Amino acid sequence: MVRRGSQGDKILHLLRQAQGFVSSQEICREVRISRSAVWKQIESLRRKGYGIDGVSSIGYRLSHLPDSFRVLEMERGFEPLRIGSRILVQEETDSTNDDAWQLGLQGAEEGTVVIAEMQRAGKGRRGRRWISPAGKNLYASILLRPPVLPSEAALLTLMAAVELCETLKETVPVAPRIKWPNDVLLGGKKVAGILAEMHAEQESIHFLVLGIGVNLNMTQDMFPEDLTYPATSVQCVLERPVERVPFARRLLKNLDQGYERFLQDGPAPVRKRWIENCAHISDWLDVDTPKGVVRGRFADIDEEGALVLEVSPSRLERIRAGDVIRLSRGKGRLPAGNG
Repeated sequence: MVRRGSQGDKILHLLRQAQGFVSSQEICREVRISRSAVWKQIESLRRKGYGIDGVSSIGYRLSHLPDSFRVLEMERGFEPLRIGSRILVQEETDSTNDDAWQLGLQGAEEGTVVIAEMQRAGKGRRGRRWISPAGKNLYASILLRPPVLPSEAALLTLMAAVELCETLKETVPVAPRIKWPNDVLLGGKKVAGILAEMHAEQESIHFLVLGIGVNLNMTQDMFPEDLTYPATSVQCVLERPVERVPFARRLLKNLDQGYERFLQDGPAPVRKRWIENCAHISDWLDVDTPKGVVRGRFADIDEEGALVLEVSPSRLERIRAGDVIRLSRGKGRLPAGNG
């Protein structure tokens, strides 16, 4: 039974399910189109990068898939609990977060994912631009409707960072680390970032968009020289390109399972796993906050995902919003006084 979709999608599904060649006659019967229409659809798929062998009197066979996220629209590769239940792929867009936001306003189901091959105006935290060249990286936004208070939404950013680390561990030999609140590092350089945007009232979240950008196949010369924090890519670490579709598939699967665990088990396991992957345990941090730069030693992440700094021997400071702009390892001395 061929599933719903365009004629090309249906033919591709048939070829992917087959162990070998599929005859033109079978394609005509299953998709309910003529032989000439089959040929036109096959040519269209080839132009999109699908390797399709054709042998006269035998039929067609899928030989390889393109490095295009369009594959995920037709074949997720996992059975999602929530995240990935619907995947929309765009060749080009301004921002996947903006697209997912509009879908949220229209009532789209939880777990909807928007992926783009290129962003014209990719968004980072605090209004920064996320460099988004075509066909190089992963730009994805996930629509969630979590049954938690708005004050607890930051925990979902922590959850996403943890699952992104787990995905990177399956891909690179270098241990990834998380820099509060939302950056993932490889070798001390930023490889990924997470941007959460929330539509909420005081006591409830209507929906939350979780944007994730991962530098996969950018080369070092593609990064701007004026970046706030040094950046890298998976390709720079591996010294070879990485297949983007399998990486995206693993990440979505890990996020799906991580979100389900969060809903079932609450924030404690997320905090524990975040700490295990933290880039700055007991380090000195300079944190740029709305009230200015705060300096202190990392102490903890609280139950709502806020950063806890030891700013003096007798005082801890809780920071809900800000950016770690400098890490200082080694011994240091806290300011005297009781605050």
